[in-house]
Amino acid sequence: MIYIGADHRGFEKKNELFKYLKAQGLDIKDVGPYSYDPDDDYNDVAVTVARSIRREQEARGILICGSAHGMVIQANRFKGVRAITATNADLIKVGREHNDANVLCLSADFLTDEQMREFIKLFLTTKSSTEPRYIHRTVRLDEREDYA
Repeated sequence: MIYIGADHRGFEKKNELFKYLKAQGLDIKDVGPYSYDPDDDYNDVAVTVARSIRREQEARGILICGSAHGMVIQANRFKGVRAITATNADLIKVGREHNDANVLCLSADFLTDEQMREFIKLFLTTKSSTEPRYIHRTVRLDEREDYA
């Protein structure tokens, strides 16, 4: 399952990407928003996706906002969520291989539709490394004092 969500700045891109991914035959769920609200907060949809990923460990998430920064920060407050953002394909690949990233946060303001589609495809097809050093480091990401 892939969960996709956005705030007002990513709303239109999310809708376009949802249709594109659905047409690719992917199992995707739109978690909102379902109508444009210029006053919404990125936090709400990031929390929804993060909780979904925490419940379904094999699931993936895609979040879209203006810069992608707020989404990354919010999603990473949840144990088991490893959210990344990137401006090129190499960073996506490393995020999946080395960090087993399970949420991809995209910038509606700085990425083209073509880049977003390319990044999502790479995010969904790149496997995590099975090297012990990367697994060890990924496990350590959840060593925090308190969780959301």
